[in-house]
Amino acid sequence: MKACLTLGPILFHWSAEKKRDFYFRIADEAPVGTVYLGEVVCSKRSPFFESYYDEVADRLVSAGKTVVFSTLAEIMISKERKMTAGICELEGYEIEANDSSALYFLRGRPYRVGQYFNVYNEETMAFLQEKGASHITLPTELPQSALSILGRNASAMNISLEAQVYGRIGLALSARCYHARAHGRIKDNCQFVCEEDPDGLPLKTINGLDFLAVNGVQTLSHSCLNLIHEIKEMKAMGIDFFRLSPQDCDMVKVAECFEDVLSERIGVKEAYNRLSHISNNYSFCNGFYHSVEGYRWVPYG
Repeated sequence: MKACLTLGPILFHWSAEKKRDFYFRIADEAPVGTVYLGEVVCSKRSPFFESYYDEVADRLVSAGKTVVFSTLAEIMISKERKMTAGICELEGYEIEANDSSALYFLRGRPYRVGQYFNVYNEETMAFLQEKGASHITLPTELPQSALSILGRNASAMNISLEAQVYGRIGLALSARCYHARAHGRIKDNCQFVCEEDPDGLPLKTINGLDFLAVNGVQTLSHSCLNLIHEIKEMKAMGIDFFRLSPQDCDMVKVAECFEDVLSERIGVKEAYNRLSHISNNYSFCNGFYHSVEGYRWVPYG
């Protein structure tokens, strides 16, 4: 199977118009085969963009992209359960489940499993396949050794595998909103302050060192995952889909960079240098892949 770039759901609270224009440009210019739509982090954000879904999905499909709708990664109240049920009832699109409660609504139809499921071993993968999963995006904290095992087993189960190769890493979700708390507000009266931080709110330790980033109820890595050096090895393991998680930078150029490496038009060194200039001067990380702390950068070669 030919390697395929995908664009994960936008994790941040961008304005509806910014999201719309972002997806229109992705449709027209980005070399990605699949685009994930939907609110994954906070149900309160969802109404802002719902009226644009049909227009955006039509534009992407017309451009030859596969559109997949993603569900919330944390479901706590009845409103969120109903929201998830509504997404799972969509016809004409594949659905990516990011919380186990979505599986109830997806019973009887094939579906995708998102990276917020803890698919850490082949037994879990086999269980989900029996329940209808046809495509799994693996958690970003898995090391090369685990990815290799899962890759070897996936083809026998007729499951396609996806892995994130770019963007801040989602580390945790909470019932509380750190973003609101940082501004002296509560979750129910947050006034959507998270929109002020289009790449998340950066955190530092008491010693002033860069540490994490906050995105509403989500905790993210401070550094940006970059597996441009590892992507060919991952392909050889049996991973055929490579996810770019949107950041507030030129994601078309990011996608072009990864596509140029996959197509062997440029080498990884040139690609790394290009990504360094595109990515808002964020530090890169690849530690999880190399079985060290996730925030670390292990040099290539």
